[in-house]
Amino acid sequence: MAPASPHIVNQLRQLIYYHLDNNLLRNALFFAGRLQAYECRSSEAAYLLSLCHFRLGQLKSAYDYSRSSGSRGTHLGCAYIFAQSCLALEKYLEGITALERSRTLWSARSNWNKHTDSRRQHLPDAAAVHCLLGKLWQGQRNLDKAIDSYAEALKLNPFMWDAFLSLCDLGVNVRIPNVFQMTPEMRRLLQTSPTDENTLETLDESPPPNPLSQSQATNNINISSSQPSSNDPFSISKNRINGDVRPNLGSSALFEKLNGSRTIITPISGGDLDYQEMDTPTGPSSFNSDTLSSKDFVGNGMISMTSTLHSAEPPLAPMRKGRTLHGMGVDLNTEAPPKMRSHSIKAKSRTKPESEDLESASLNKQPSMSFGINHKRTASGHAAPSTTGNSSSNQATNSGDPMAPQRRSIRLFNQIRPQNGKFSVSGSIGTKEGRELKKAKATGTKSRSANALNVGRVVSGNRKHGELMEIDGKEQRNPSTSHSSASDPMPRPASNESTKEKEALKWLFELFIKLGSGYFALSHYQCQDAIQILNSITPSQRETPWVLAQIGKALYEQGMYTEAEKYFARIKTMAPARLEDMEVYSTVLWHTKNDIDLAFLAHEITDLDRTSPQAWCAIGNSFSLQRDHDQALKCFRRATQLDPKFAYAFTLQGHEHVANEEYDKALGAYRSGIAIESRHYNAWYGLGKVFEKQGKYEFAEQHYRTAAAINPTNAVLVCCIGVVLEKMKNPQAALAQYSRSCDLAPQSALSRFKKARVLMALQQPREALAELLVLKDIAPDEANVHFLLGRVYKNLGQKSSAIRHFTTSLNLDPKASHYIKEAMEQMEDEDDDYDAP
Repeated sequence: MAPASPHIVNQLRQLIYYHLDNNLLRNALFFAGRLQAYECRSSEAAYLLSLCHFRLGQLKSAYDYSRSSGSRGTHLGCAYIFAQSCLALEKYLEGITALERSRTLWSARSNWNKHTDSRRQHLPDAAAVHCLLGKLWQGQRNLDKAIDSYAEALKLNPFMWDAFLSLCDLGVNVRIPNVFQMTPEMRRLLQTSPTDENTLETLDESPPPNPLSQSQATNNINISSSQPSSNDPFSISKNRINGDVRPNLGSSALFEKLNGSRTIITPISGGDLDYQEMDTPTGPSSFNSDTLSSKDFVGNGMISMTSTLHSAEPPLAPMRKGRTLHGMGVDLNTEAPPKMRSHSIKAKSRTKPESEDLESASLNKQPSMSFGINHKRTASGHAAPSTTGNSSSNQATNSGDPMAPQRRSIRLFNQIRPQNGKFSVSGSIGTKEGRELKKAKATGTKSRSANALNVGRVVSGNRKHGELMEIDGKEQRNPSTSHSSASDPMPRPASNESTKEKEALKWLFELFIKLGSGYFALSHYQCQDAIQILNSITPSQRETPWVLAQIGKALYEQGMYTEAEKYFARIKTMAPARLEDMEVYSTVLWHTKNDIDLAFLAHEITDLDRTSPQAWCAIGNSFSLQRDHDQALKCFRRATQLDPKFAYAFTLQGHEHVANEEYDKALGAYRSGIAIESRHYNAWYGLGKVFEKQGKYEFAEQHYRTAAAINPTNAVLVCCIGVVLEKMKNPQAALAQYSRSCDLAPQSALSRFKKARVLMALQQPREALAELLVLKDIAPDEANVHFLLGRVYKNLGQKSSAIRHFTTSLNLDPKASHYIKEAMEQMEDEDDDYDAP
């Protein structure tokens, strides 16, 4: 039976997150199953298992595994996965209830600026939960609460882009500059010293066992010896070396494998380490990756170290041809020295506080312990003899030449032992070696030993190359001076970093204001403003698929299909595998009657993803352009089956039913689209068109006006209102709608033609002539324009001009010759009546 150890749980959690981070979801799911079997009642195990199922797209499994803790709101991770599963499974109320019950777990969380290369936050914060709540409320059709949740998410985190897009899609009037600005939380975090932010949080949602107080964080994170060291393998050491973060070694197994040694030295007796009372202060803490501080070896109450760290006096013997780990000075072929046992049981119980004091020393950037180099000195400056029997025998053996190589059997690690309340270090260098070394320092000789002592410190920039490092120091040297010099190895000013962060945020907010303003204008169908704003973005940001797609859709909404086609063609060249907005591109090609490009686009998208609704919309538009409406209907139905939330596919399906004169089915398709997206004006327009064809002009006007209220800049919708009013025998109101349509789209031939015809009916031929002359330049080859011009000139008494335009109309449309000749004959009959006495 497996032991009930938290280390097994930590190892399994580490494996799960390793595979999740590397997108090896099947592996992560397997290990999550092992963790769930080991801790069947653990909410954390249930969260990890449901998370793996959710990322694999197994929504029902994620819902089942997270339901126990998630529905009750006792675990934030389970509640979040449970709510996401409910959103996908359309169980909106259950997800809302779970998040509300867990509000106390997430209401005060903020993960902004807490994701770096060395740390992560796997649980959501308040902004993410509010955004999810907004989606759930929107699915529940409670738009007021959805808007409140989205707004709260943006208030907490202005970079919650999904919440902003949802607000725009709901038609909310958003003040863009008030959204994309620094929050008080951001200002507070930027004003905090960078050293305060080096504290890395564990991956668990619960706070660390011993959270740091504010005063401790201010004082360079001084951790007291009473706090136990963390055994969490996910917690990362706070010791930063050259910008890298070294892992906190939970045990010595990793270094034993790395160094080929299993030697573990346990301090004989406990006692707090007071660096202010050290007899011999060490040199400045090095920031070179070759030098390891004591924090890197703390774990499980022991100090694990390498067995062959370079001593102060390298041997003159030839170098051994063994593999060496250069970054640490470890000889992998060296035999393992004997293991030293502690002399009392009490010493083992005091191991943990000492290791934590070493951790505190490392965090405060105190001078690091260089094993085999530092020694306690007597009043005369000589090295103090070791009190250990083994050490004394070694000193007797090594009393010869200090430059002679040591025997492998007597190479020992330094032993840490407090004496008389002070901290002493006994090394592998004997008493005579200490004297010789001091003589070498006094004469200023740059020997091999001096160069060896500078290893790991010359490259840090704190010393000049070849400079002899102070080992002994002066007897009356103030330890506080050494502490102050070691704690400030050319630190980077915090104010400069804070200023750079603020400048970066300012640049991002300016960019987001432009992007947000462009999308907001487009969502409210202020297409010309959207185009101008998006074109003002820097070229590097403008020439991206998303921005070009927004410009293309704005041109499409304005009826400028040729220009829109150019933008979508650029997107296709830039991102050939892009599927988003391709249904709009296919509709643009349908309007331009470009059947070849439309068929090619349909084949391309189908090859990319046959199961995407965009592919089937493109295929359906291709069949529709060929007037094969039955095949088009099958394609659009397939699109709605693949994505029941794809409102545009329902609208296209309704258009095909109208073409087949299946008005009842068309009404059902349009209403399905409106049920999915209430601001989908195309479906409202389709309903109006069906009622117009059925002769229900009042209902048609109502639906046209609803569509025009959503998209007030669409000239076609305004023109449709005028057509219905004209059929309802209200020419004055129709004229007002036509005039507004011409103002919105001066190049709209249909609106201007209908306006001229209403002016003719209102006996205003001169105003009608002015409109038709403009229209003739817009559509010079339109037979109806010339026919209407002939009638206007006929009413104005300009017979020659009327005959000329009637003839032009007859040549352009020979099929309408009957009507044109009849109008010409009527004009001749009127002339005969005028000439009669």
